[in-house]
Amino acid sequence: MKKYGLIGWPLGHSFSAGFFAEKFAKEGIDARYDNYEMETVEGLRAFVKSEPNLCGLNVTIPHKQAVIPLLDEISEEAAAIGAVNVIRVRDGKLKGFNSDIIGFMESIRPLLKPHHTSALVLGTGGASKAIVVGLRKLGIEPTYVSRSKKPGQLTYEELTPEIMAAHTVIVNCSPVGMFPKVENAPAIPYDLVTPQHLLYDLVYNPLEPRFLTLGKERGATVKNGLEMLHLQAIASWEFWNK
Repeated sequence: MKKYGLIGWPLGHSFSAGFFAEKFAKEGIDARYDNYEMETVEGLRAFVKSEPNLCGLNVTIPHKQAVIPLLDEISEEAAAIGAVNVIRVRDGKLKGFNSDIIGFMESIRPLLKPHHTSALVLGTGGASKAIVVGLRKLGIEPTYVSRSKKPGQLTYEELTPEIMAAHTVIVNCSPVGMFPKVENAPAIPYDLVTPQHLLYDLVYNPLEPRFLTLGKERGATVKNGLEMLHLQAIASWEFWNK
């Protein structure tokens, strides 16, 4: 039986195993998908070697950048993004891909309006790398927002009325608000959110993170990351089997 799985830390929030279990059952695929919690990726190659039936992995927080030096090869798009969330295992060789960009672009595209020209990207981890590239491909100029001051980035304290008005797409790429800490939300000034805004949260557990609830209360269009999860999972399957 072929094996696939997810590596990250922690994994209690993830719906990936359920998605693939349903896919395998529905399509009669003789395979299984398991969660492999790894606090670090130092032992990744030894783990892969110990699992001879392993054909592919998804990678989630906080390892999307850390896995890159451990791979034998990386796709051009994943290299340009600087993050990997799919690893194909074949003949002992590991090749990295990025399916996050596919899932994100296809799920946000139907919601975009002509006034959505600039975006705030909350968080600077591996997931945000794909979102920034995807936004640019969609003709939207992204700006990172981080808790600490770095060149070319804004801090949450710098989100003035002018900046909020100019950036009508806000994408949460951080784990803030994810299960089990569902009472939390990114520290943006929600009183400055308007019906012109589109709030997109990569979090999908809970299905309506507090970030989106607060946006809805201000009349914003909102979307969680569940469709992105499904679309990137389908793309992962294609990468594993291409």
